[in-house]
Amino acid sequence: QVQLVESGGGLVQAGGSLRLSCAASGRFSSLNTMGWYRQAPGKQRDLVATITSAGNTNYADSVKGRFTISRDNAKNTVYLQMNSLKPEDTAVYYCLAIGVLRYWGQGTQVTVSS
Repeated sequence: QVQLVESGGGLVQAGGSLRLSCAASGRFSSLNTMGWYRQAPGKQRDLVATITSAGNTNYADSVKGRFTISRDNAKNTVYLQMNSLKPEDTAVYYCLAIGVLRYWGQGTQVTVSS
């Protein structure tokens, strides 16, 4: 079983920055892919960014050039640096880890005011 604990969400003005962290703990051999999804009210959960253990990244078009995903394999932690935030980035951000199964964090709220 894998537990994911997210931190770093909050309220920020448009144009500001936030950094999300997600630490994985529990019994697992490896987590090939880690990443972030987000869900705005009334909308589906969408991909934000993912990163493999080898460092290969994938971003949603809407965040390219503004968000950067990284990970520390030794700490089983993934980060999401979010710059130039826009009101449309407001959502609950969920951490994802893929090992034998898919695991989700509890979510952290990000609110960007205009």
